[in-house]
Amino acid sequence: MEKMINGVRCKAVATEYDVYFDMAMAMLDEIIAHNEKGEKTVMIVPVGPTAQYPILAEMVNRLNVSLKNVHFFNMDEYMVSPTEAVGPEDPLSFYGRMKREFYDLVREDLVMPESQRHFPAPGREAEYDRLIAQLGGVDACFGGLGINGHVAFNEPEEKMSADEFANLGTRVLPISRETKTINAYGYNRGDLQGMPQWCVTIGMKQILSTKKIYIALNRPWQYGPLKHAIFDEQTASLPASLLRRCQDVTYCGYRDVLDGIVE
Repeated sequence: MEKMINGVRCKAVATEYDVYFDMAMAMLDEIIAHNEKGEKTVMIVPVGPTAQYPILAEMVNRLNVSLKNVHFFNMDEYMVSPTEAVGPEDPLSFYGRMKREFYDLVREDLVMPESQRHFPAPGREAEYDRLIAQLGGVDACFGGLGINGHVAFNEPEEKMSADEFANLGTRVLPISRETKTINAYGYNRGDLQGMPQWCVTIGMKQILSTKKIYIALNRPWQYGPLKHAIFDEQTASLPASLLRRCQDVTYCGYRDVLDGIVE
């Protein structure tokens, strides 16, 4: 079931797995549509969620869908300091997870070259944004929704206007305690003290400049930030509220998330 609410599309599916399947299908459809036109596909993609990637890899392999003209720009990465990203061998590394959960699963004759698997890096933030612009912008942004309404690692800014926040590019910043806590619960066996303190993230400017945005809702607690992102005023203190500036936004979630929002 789908329902337009305050300018955004809310799509309800039956189970958590269906969220991942729907996201994988949306990614696949975007790639196929561009392949059929002989065009490149440029996407912003997340680590969180990631369960869509094995599904996408299997469909790419079975349907012989070439990714040779596809660019993936990952949203973000953890950092051990303001100047150094976590190593690919770190269990929390987004680079490592993308390799294990997607790139290594796609047939070699179909997967995009490593030069088209892009990750933000400290000291190269402006270069990341320039490359996106040189490719003609982003066709679709896929992501998740943080406990405090963040998108990628664009953490809330209490002292910034919505317009200022919307214009932020790729950058390094500290991770909020809320984000560290929920991510420690979900991905680090509750080891809050062992969570990275810093991150590098793609900017809200790059996200809001995409042609379409798809946000997967795979955790029951996302009901809270979703409700406020849809109904509250657009502010820098709730980054996802700014997604309503994009004309094509889809939130896809299952019953535990969308009960009370999509009837």
